[in-house]
Amino acid sequence: MPLPRWIAVGAPAVLVSLSLLSGPLTGPAETEVRAEGTITTGSAPSPALGEEIAYNVYVPAGYERGADRHPVLYLLHGRGDTMQAWTRVKTVLDDMIAAKRIPPVIAVMPDAPWSERGSWYVDSRYTGDGSPGRPVETALTRDLVAHVDATYRTAPIRQARLVGGYSMGGAGALRFALAHQDLFGAAAVLSPAVYTPLPPSDSSARDHGAFGDGDDTFSDGVYRDLNYPALLPELDPDLPVRLFVAVGDDEYANPDPADARHDLDFESAALYNAARRSPAISAQLRVLDGGHDWTVWTPAFEQAMSDLGPGLSVTPPAGLPAPLHGTEATDWAGGVAAHADGSLTIGYAAGGPVNGQEHQGRLDAVVTRTGGWTRQFGTEADERLYGVAALPDGGVLAAGYTKGDLDGKHAGNAADDAFVARLDAAGDIRWITQFGAPDAADRLYGLTAAPDGGAYVTGYTRGALDGPNQGDKDAILARLTSAGELTWVRQYGGPGEDKAYGVAVSGSALHVAGSATAAMPGTTPLGGLDAWIAAYTADGARTWAATAGGAGDDRFTAVAVTTTGLAVATGASDGDALTVAYTGRGKQRWTHTLATPSADEGAAVAALPGGEVEVVGYTRGLAGVQAGGADVLSLRLDARGGQLAAAQFGTARDDAVDPFAEANLYATATPSGQVAVTGLTYGAVGDAPGNGDVFLATVDPATGLPG
Repeated sequence: MPLPRWIAVGAPAVLVSLSLLSGPLTGPAETEVRAEGTITTGSAPSPALGEEIAYNVYVPAGYERGADRHPVLYLLHGRGDTMQAWTRVKTVLDDMIAAKRIPPVIAVMPDAPWSERGSWYVDSRYTGDGSPGRPVETALTRDLVAHVDATYRTAPIRQARLVGGYSMGGAGALRFALAHQDLFGAAAVLSPAVYTPLPPSDSSARDHGAFGDGDDTFSDGVYRDLNYPALLPELDPDLPVRLFVAVGDDEYANPDPADARHDLDFESAALYNAARRSPAISAQLRVLDGGHDWTVWTPAFEQAMSDLGPGLSVTPPAGLPAPLHGTEATDWAGGVAAHADGSLTIGYAAGGPVNGQEHQGRLDAVVTRTGGWTRQFGTEADERLYGVAALPDGGVLAAGYTKGDLDGKHAGNAADDAFVARLDAAGDIRWITQFGAPDAADRLYGLTAAPDGGAYVTGYTRGALDGPNQGDKDAILARLTSAGELTWVRQYGGPGEDKAYGVAVSGSALHVAGSATAAMPGTTPLGGLDAWIAAYTADGARTWAATAGGAGDDRFTAVAVTTTGLAVATGASDGDALTVAYTGRGKQRWTHTLATPSADEGAAVAALPGGEVEVVGYTRGLAGVQAGGADVLSLRLDARGGQLAAAQFGTARDDAVDPFAEANLYATATPSGQVAVTGLTYGAVGDAPGNGDVFLATVDPATGLPG
């Protein structure tokens, strides 16, 4: 049975399978000996405390013989317990590392004896008699972390640190993750003793001075200042925190009706629902069978590590290059083209003026040549670009839709019309062709240059451009000459909603790809939303069509033709990134799927030498080093669909996907062998113009990362 094999985060691949070879036994069966980690004790000097911090430390098997750096877990014990408490998870760590479910980690388990083992992991302001408070939070987050990074082979970055705890330690882990986002990227918060707005009357949080002030062992104001409701509004979304909350369904039930709200199952649910609304947090909640003990915390720790552990990385995530393109308003990516001289042209829709040019209204079309010119054009209505294509003379084609009179021949237009524009090498507009059905929506989503300098475009119509409309929307394919004349339109659809998103040309063959909600002519419906691909001759005669995917929702969003003549379409199948290659006769040659527990989708495909392709899309899962939110996904596939590399990059916020969960990303191969990628980002990069801007990156196919 295949076993998952861990690939170090930051390597080109994500997860592959390592199959066990089997054969006849030639001798007595041997018992496999599992390598185990070791636990030793240590101490860290703490200037904040003026004394040593004792701790247990787990190091993975082979640590002494290796040279690799490792992520670190900081595990905080509960009130009254000691650093011995967390040693019971050694077996869990050994098993998960051996099974490649998590990377080899170091686990540091500090002792917290202060305030009669009720420090709550905060800096106490209590100065009363008996057991005055101590700066425990400062000691552990500053002194202990610095000591561990200096003593063990760690990576001093937040992506390599996870803090966890149970009960009082759960409250401490939550506090550390939220108050020290620069240190910790993830937190496992088990049965957390977090009470809002104040602890119940019988809570030990009131007894030992952790939340005291002066001679008072407890202060309402101090507690509120240190608790998570005060921290959440101040979090930095550019330092995302992954939070795993778990609690038992048989936690202590307070008999006092006034304090029943403080039962930990209630409090954990309240924490989760508050945290998940923060743009800086991605949160999970689990309710397990059991009470306030290790019957819950052991399996909860394993589940937390299954969720958070694979995202630990000793390599920081790759970001987006500056500068971004756009305005202070919302902007949308609209295509990228590569030219023979090495320059790039991007298209986008802008909600304001760009480079001092006049803003016509709402969204304008913008075309920008790197190191050169910018051309902004539009009407008082919306214009969106959905593709740009390079021409041999250095000019560029751009296509999309307009709600206005863009070409000066559609006065009074109030519905979406398709348009194609041609700009010369200096950025001057040579022609604009606007077309569509009167009083019906028509949009273009795909564009490729024709051999004669004209264009093939694809999208959809709600009207009748080539015979009667077959349903809600029909896919369209159209041909324009180099002078902008519309020579023909082909309408293709069934009784449902049909859209075409991508078009590619190779010699005399055209390939179009999209989605359909019902059977398309010549195809077999698979259920839900179907991905489809169709082939046409140069004069618009359809030669074959096929569907792909399964019973769920599937779609193709882009298509390209490889150097070996295969039509490769990419998109999504039931939440996974799907890429399928077809022969010239419509037979599937190979299929590749990248699946994480979260949403993944291919959005563009670029042909590389030797029949290879680079698929670019987005992922909310783990395909490399996670940056946060939705990241740009890059996949390099060989001529047979084998995965050569996988990576992700981006900002802490959503990249490559819009608020409607639709990919907003384009890619093309460059003459230098790289892949140019442009897309939407909501992240902060340099002096970003505003919320929702456009990035441009060149990706090295060997690594899948920006060069």
